[in-house]
Amino acid sequence: MCGIAGICNFEQDYHKKCGYWDKILLDMRRVIAHRGADDSGAFIRSHVGLSHTRLAIRDISNGVQPIYRKVEGREYAICYNGEIYNADDLKRELINADYEFKTTTDTEVILYAYIHYGEEFVSKLNGIFAFAIWDETEQKLLLYRDRVGIKPLFYAFTEDNTLLFGSEIKALFKYPDFKAEIDIEGLREIFGIGPARSAGCGGFMNVKEVKPGHYLVFTKNKQLYDRVYWNLIPKEHEDDYEDTVDTVKYLVTDAIERQMVSDVPVCSFLSGGIDSSIVTAVAQKFLMKKGKILNTFSFDYTDNDVYFKSNAFQPERDKPYVDIMVKEYETNHTYLECTQEDLFENLYSAVIAKDLPCMADVESSLLYFCKQVKKYNKVALTGECADEIFGGYPWFYREDLLNAKGFPWSSDISARTVLLKDEFINELNLNDYVMAKYEASVKEIEHLDGESDEDYRRREISYLNIKWFMQTLLDRMDRTSMYSGLEARVPFADHRIIDYLYNVPWSMKYKDGVEKSLLREAMKDVLPKELLYRKKSPYPKTYNPVYEKLLSDKIIEIMDNSNAKINSIIDKNKVYEFVKKPAEYGRPWFGQLMAAPQMLAYIIQIEFWLEKYGISV
Repeated sequence: MCGIAGICNFEQDYHKKCGYWDKILLDMRRVIAHRGADDSGAFIRSHVGLSHTRLAIRDISNGVQPIYRKVEGREYAICYNGEIYNADDLKRELINADYEFKTTTDTEVILYAYIHYGEEFVSKLNGIFAFAIWDETEQKLLLYRDRVGIKPLFYAFTEDNTLLFGSEIKALFKYPDFKAEIDIEGLREIFGIGPARSAGCGGFMNVKEVKPGHYLVFTKNKQLYDRVYWNLIPKEHEDDYEDTVDTVKYLVTDAIERQMVSDVPVCSFLSGGIDSSIVTAVAQKFLMKKGKILNTFSFDYTDNDVYFKSNAFQPERDKPYVDIMVKEYETNHTYLECTQEDLFENLYSAVIAKDLPCMADVESSLLYFCKQVKKYNKVALTGECADEIFGGYPWFYREDLLNAKGFPWSSDISARTVLLKDEFINELNLNDYVMAKYEASVKEIEHLDGESDEDYRRREISYLNIKWFMQTLLDRMDRTSMYSGLEARVPFADHRIIDYLYNVPWSMKYKDGVEKSLLREAMKDVLPKELLYRKKSPYPKTYNPVYEKLLSDKIIEIMDNSNAKINSIIDKNKVYEFVKKPAEYGRPWFGQLMAAPQMLAYIIQIEFWLEKYGISV
């Protein structure tokens, strides 16, 4: 895993001031060096500059990037962030086609695959990736992103017609005179969509993101072409239930085992839920065959055993189930805890990691935990994405949420505006903005002829979860892990699993009225019986009143500061009244975890973000 950045301008000759442009590329990669500080490099030609900072996972000695090769007199270069899990299969094909490899990296496999198969070769890749390829002869730059958006890739055009790109937005701002700005659409994204983002939206004015399943081609005629190579396609599901169970078992097991490939040890996050437990079980069995033991890590908060409050979203604590898994599979386990003070302080680091306000303590805690895990391992497997794919959230099966118009994880827009000035609320017009985004997304969905009304709606919910909600969690996972140079892999997001499950009937996914029953049935031989039918409990959060006190004190401090940037849009009186009320943990305004305390934390993050990036509103 790594960080990439670069520049391209067909009106420039970067050779003429090579030292100047090399310094810019250096600045761009330095600001994202947390993504991998093991090595770095740059590649400059007349119209392009590629920059790379490396987290060494494969071919530790020879995998320095950018990699460039000459084949039949034509020159090509690549800078790449990701992991290709079928690289060995592709490499055999390329060796048979007479390509000679100088490294054992998947980076070189990607470059030769482009040379051999052409720009649509990306459909052959199984993995998580964002990369740039420069084709010197064709004079074109290609920017690729994986199918479901596990790895980020942002871009922008400057006033001098330079195309900038980078793994994180902060890299773009290292280009001279390209500054952080926000317009009304950006504010609507933050207050109406956030902590999610609309597909392709970078939050800042003039900043965009390569969409998942897309690649861009920037050519010498100064045109930028956006091409789709993958999407969710409806198909008739022809397998019976038994065959479906067998296929799911194969796909999930194969995805996990493929993602064990690494030249450094791999660990797993173990929450005690069925998803992370499945990943852990398969990974441990894989390592045991090699005489090795898997490192596992669970997360909680100091004194949560004292303050935990059972509710509909989090009915029970995770630790007893973690204990069961550790005993069953004899992993090398570490219990990690986060204090309230660390949780609060990392709210700011989480903003820097993402370059935008984020999922408040849901994000700052994961950032803190990833930092601790990095002390032991450089690569971690996670259980993310199973709920979006197998239907684990309440809005898949609760009729009121399933049939509500709008994004079901963020249906109450009024909860988002509770602290804003009335005139700003009117200017934002969030109801219309969010509904327009929702309706535009629904119109993208292809349906099968003859689908019942129920199947029609369930396909919509599935599509929206994969294209929207899952993106937010993948975004969180990448930034919080890579901020400490930890590579997080997401086996359930294997595109083969997504393609298959997208067309499995709901009656199979929710057999006997049990959420994710198909996944449970498919993997029942790896799960301890106590976990097999455990009710879903999401990522843990703190219930300690100390954390809420820290938030309340900080928000009052901001309100009392006449120079605070956010005071132009926040109603002080509303804030003062809000902090007097007890936290309503049972009424989330985004997903299942973000309620009253997270609203306070989100506003604190916005103020810090405005100040940090020099933005005025």
